[in-house]
Amino acid sequence: MPAGTRVKICGLRDVVGLNAALDAGAQYIGLVFFPKSPRHVSITEAVAIARVAPPGVAKVALVVDATDALLDEITGELPLDILQLHGNETPARVSEIRNRYRLPVMKAVGVADAGDLDALDTYAKVADQILVDAKPPQNAALPGGNGLSFDWRLIAGRRWPVPWMLAGGLTPDNVGEAIRLTGAKQVDVSSGVERAPGVKSAEMITAFCAAARMD
Repeated sequence: MPAGTRVKICGLRDVVGLNAALDAGAQYIGLVFFPKSPRHVSITEAVAIARVAPPGVAKVALVVDATDALLDEITGELPLDILQLHGNETPARVSEIRNRYRLPVMKAVGVADAGDLDALDTYAKVADQILVDAKPPQNAALPGGNGLSFDWRLIAGRRWPVPWMLAGGLTPDNVGEAIRLTGAKQVDVSSGVERAPGVKSAEMITAFCAAARMD
C-alpha cells in the first residue's frame, strides 16, 4: 500500500475472518458490540478473536452510545487498542470515555452534505482519531455498515489535527478512487467485503486491500 495507507477490516466475527484480514495486510481489526448489527459479537466471541491477533494489529471495539457498564465489561475482558464510538456521543461524552478508560478513542461522524463538515472539526478536538463515514438514512437501524457512500469531493483536501479514516460504502471496486479523491491515508470496510450480511469473504478482503495498495 502507499506509504501511510492503512486498512481496517471491521465487523469480524471469527478467527477465520481475522486470518483473512491479517493475510491481506490489514492494520486494524474491528469488533462490533451492537446487538442490532449482523456483525455483533459477544464478549466471549470477541475475546477468542482478539487474543490471537498479533501485536502491531490494532484491535478496535465499536460501540453505539454505550453505557459505562458495557464499556467496563468490554475493556475489562478484551486486550484492546482503540474504542470506536459510532453513536450520538457528544463531544463531552467522548472526552469522558477517553479519560475514564485511558484508551485512544475514534469517533465516527456521518457525512451527507457540506452541513455535516463542522462536526468533524468539533470531534477532532476531543478524539484521538475521527472516522469520516456516510450518514445513515433517517430511521436506519444501523449507524454504519449500510453500504452507503457520500460525495467524497466534500472532504477533498480537508485535514484535521488528528488522524482520520474514510468509511462508508467502500468496496474493492471503488476504494482506489476514494483514496485518490480524498487523500485518505486510512480506510475502513465492513459490508463491502461480505458475501452476505455479517459474513466476510476472504477473497473480497484480499481484493480490497490489493485495490487500496494500487492507489
